[in-house]
Amino acid sequence: MMEQKPDKRLGTEQNRKDLSGLDKVPTADTESADETMLENTHYQRVTEELKKSMQELMDLKFALDESSIVAITDSRGIITYVNDQFCEISKFTSEDLLGHDHRIVNSGYHSKEYFREMWRTIGSGKVWKGELRNRAKDGTIYWVDTTIVPFLNEKGKPYQYLSIRYEITERKRVEEELQKMMAKIIDVQEEERKRLSRNLHDGIGQNLYSHLITINRLLAEMDHPLLQQMQDEATELIEEIRDISWELRPSVLDDLGLVPAIRSFLTRFSDHYKIDVVFECVLNRRLNVNIETTIYRIIQESLTNIRKYADVFEATVTIRELDSAVRVMIEDKGIGFDFRQDSRGVGLFSMDERARSVGGELSIYSSAGKGTRIILEVPI
Repeated sequence: MMEQKPDKRLGTEQNRKDLSGLDKVPTADTESADETMLENTHYQRVTEELKKSMQELMDLKFALDESSIVAITDSRGIITYVNDQFCEISKFTSEDLLGHDHRIVNSGYHSKEYFREMWRTIGSGKVWKGELRNRAKDGTIYWVDTTIVPFLNEKGKPYQYLSIRYEITERKRVEEELQKMMAKIIDVQEEERKRLSRNLHDGIGQNLYSHLITINRLLAEMDHPLLQQMQDEATELIEEIRDISWELRPSVLDDLGLVPAIRSFLTRFSDHYKIDVVFECVLNRRLNVNIETTIYRIIQESLTNIRKYADVFEATVTIRELDSAVRVMIEDKGIGFDFRQDSRGVGLFSMDERARSVGGELSIYSSAGKGTRIILEVPI
């Protein structure tokens, strides 16, 4: 049989006793019996309305406690109330939690900036929503979808905070598995790109180059229109194979790293499509190969979209190393787009999946007539 939890609402016998005093009407010295009766009737009506409001409030509290992980803190973040579900998931008793702040369940996963931004939001009186990775008393990890609501005093300043949480540990586990799977797929794709690129360059490309040398020798001995045509076609094919090989996987990315690969790509891109790309970079070291590949591919895809859709002749690419992350921004002042309705959705989805595969986050800002800004942040 399922265990029946005691009902904590005002409808219980104890709670009814607690409110029973609201029915008592004090005796008042009045000059008129009718006036006394009128006052008593008014008092009884107010009392009934108060009891009803308190009952509704307790019912709401009961529903919230039964469905959610709830905590209340003062303006400094000191815990003043936790419900049973908070204790159950955190493995701490209420005595362990009361009088402490939420660092008691901090797993160390989120950055200091993450929490600073949270406090900036709720400290200004705004509601904060986000996901938090916490650590229970026994060391187990759990995730919660969190909403923090500030309660404001008459001056508009927060005097306490209500935190409502829902456990999402299983959902995050599935997301992590999908992320690992996507990372493996991307790794396989990149390895296949690398193999095809080398085969094209070292195989077909070299054979064509040998034929071109032979054609050049023949042209030196005789002048024939057919030989000239063969020379032009061979030269064009070699260039096309070189471009395809570069698109598949530039060898400079593996040999020299991200920054030289991007500089080389931007030079070719600008020369070929006549789009001037300003490149600003503050990154003086090599990164993990998967991170370098992700950044390169997202820049490549972003500039391809600019070439196809933005209708501009200039763009900007910026790479900056932060305290614990690399931030990449690709920006243009073109016609912009609504990415929720635009046909570019598949390409943007692919970029987002690449970012997620290395634990990064991709943000896209665009609107018609106001250009596009793509920001990638990857932890390092």
